[in-house]
Amino acid sequence: MRRVLIAAIVPAALALMPAHVSAGVTAGPAFYVDGQPYRTVGTPTDLTATGAPDHTFDTIYQFGGAQPLNVATAAPGDADYNGGRWRVEVVGYAAGQTYATALAAFDANDSGDFDSDEEIQAAIDAGVITTSDGPSFVCPVIPLPGRG
Repeated sequence: MRRVLIAAIVPAALALMPAHVSAGVTAGPAFYVDGQPYRTVGTPTDLTATGAPDHTFDTIYQFGGAQPLNVATAAPGDADYNGGRWRVEVVGYAAGQTYATALAAFDANDSGDFDSDEEIQAAIDAGVITTSDGPSFVCPVIPLPGRG
């Protein structure tokens, strides 16, 4: 049963990334890392049930369509980057909160999106954003042309 659920979750998580991810290398941005947009390659991997230690994954915060790009916690060049191994944290909101109220309170750089894990962590610490575990998978972090 667990394998069936995982087999359904990984494609669903990839489907929640921008539509242009599923066709290989994205032409445009797929997620933010530290305020910078990156593209990726959609892969059909599933690392959810591997038993790999938590420290071997970075986090992607998945907004379920509330904003165009998700937010990742690391990219190549970061000392703690795990090479594109991700655990998804699905973003939710505390009672009485919404994406709009959370963004209004925690968009530190007024970008109009959550675009860093620091902004998300501040909202989590304040009890405004909640997260739940999603799947684990592999996808690379690729700088956009002219940015990397």
